[in-house]
Amino acid sequence: MASLLDDFAAATLRHPEQVAIVDGKGRETTFAQLKSRADGLARAWGAQGIGKGDRVLLAMHLDADLYASLAALWSLGATVVLPEPAMGLAGLRHAAKVAGVTAFCSSGLYGVLKLALPELWSLRHLRPRIKPDAPFVGVSPSADDIALISFTSGTTGAPKAIPRSHGFLSAQHHAIAPLLASPVPERDLVAFPVFVLINIASGQTSVLPNWKMSRLRKLKAATLAQWMTRQKVTRALIPPALCEKLAKTGIPASLHTVFTGGGPVFPDMLDALRAAKPGVEMICVYGSTEAEPIAYLDAKDITQDDLAKMQAGGGLLVGHPVENLGIRIVAGEIQVSGAHVNGGYLDPRHDAENKTHDDGAIWHHTGDAGALDPQDRLWLLGRVGTDVVIHGRRLFPFSVEVAARGWEGVTQCALIGTKTGACLVIEGNADHMAAWAARAASFGALQVKHVAKIPMDKRHGSKVDRIALGLNQRTR
Repeated sequence: MASLLDDFAAATLRHPEQVAIVDGKGRETTFAQLKSRADGLARAWGAQGIGKGDRVLLAMHLDADLYASLAALWSLGATVVLPEPAMGLAGLRHAAKVAGVTAFCSSGLYGVLKLALPELWSLRHLRPRIKPDAPFVGVSPSADDIALISFTSGTTGAPKAIPRSHGFLSAQHHAIAPLLASPVPERDLVAFPVFVLINIASGQTSVLPNWKMSRLRKLKAATLAQWMTRQKVTRALIPPALCEKLAKTGIPASLHTVFTGGGPVFPDMLDALRAAKPGVEMICVYGSTEAEPIAYLDAKDITQDDLAKMQAGGGLLVGHPVENLGIRIVAGEIQVSGAHVNGGYLDPRHDAENKTHDDGAIWHHTGDAGALDPQDRLWLLGRVGTDVVIHGRRLFPFSVEVAARGWEGVTQCALIGTKTGACLVIEGNADHMAAWAARAASFGALQVKHVAKIPMDKRHGSKVDRIALGLNQRTR
């Protein structure tokens, strides 16, 4: 099996002097420097006894050392544990409790956490200090060895720990790489860590954010555009929330393609980007923490008939499933199977509600309601269980929200159930309330309510936090 480590080594041999990582301070690290750094860290941590069987919890700055540390630990045979960043300290403590960690790796002021958190007191402490000397020869991981333990977002309960084997990461690389393939060197602004790993394995340059992803709401559109311009970014791999900001400012001349996902990609956002820079390519990627990617859509392939269907309540088009992925709709829910679909959780108790074993295949229940059309394209309707019932008819959020986002004055919206019935909550210019109510009537007996702000998820700022929104409505 060719692992990400093998692909990284091959990329380094092909072009050692090409930039691999540009961090948020503008510091550039070439592939040769990244490989040398990873080998030096591995020598140092190997001398501290880190090896196969260790699970190392990481709390590091988003820079080249983070990715060098991943490579170093993998080359020692260790498993890396990445806490859910949107949860802050709570996520770190949760990871330490449930993942069976044996060491803590930190950079900068994160090292103070070793003294501050009881969960870390007994762990070996690794710091990013290299040990020079002879060339390092690491272990070769097997396909079943666990490379990473990461966590779900925790929006519907405590975050679930997800083990990712080296075989899984390699399969994910080969599923994503064709979408990102380019005959020329690119400079990619990458807001998703998994795509940085893919770029390192593929030999492309990754420009990291110069802002905190947990503070997307505070990021100014001009700041985003200036960073992209300064770094001569040619492609952007960013969530829809950043696409919306990008559409509000001057898009850099160097940018030719946007890949977006991590939340629903609505037609009005695509229109806004297209208006801001005619001719920009836009690729929409649908997936989940357990299965990334599932489907993709080139925005230029969306037809007028597709738009009409979305405006009429058909849901959200997310495109064709990727190759080598099994996909089926069971009781209205999207289920997937394949080499880059996570086969189970660290706690087997979570498998019962999210996995089905069928004729030797493991099917993951995405929790998304959807349907396949005659062209075998996937349409999303919303999360299972978020539907409302109007006069005996089930109505899912995207059936209304995709259409409503195209109404004049609407900037964000969400369909939720309340004690008094189905309600379309709208953020936007309330001067259009009468028109909104009239248009909402076409979907049935919908209440329409205006709010100043609709809460969004903390991870990418691109999904409505329906739990928080529902609580807000019940307390008013």
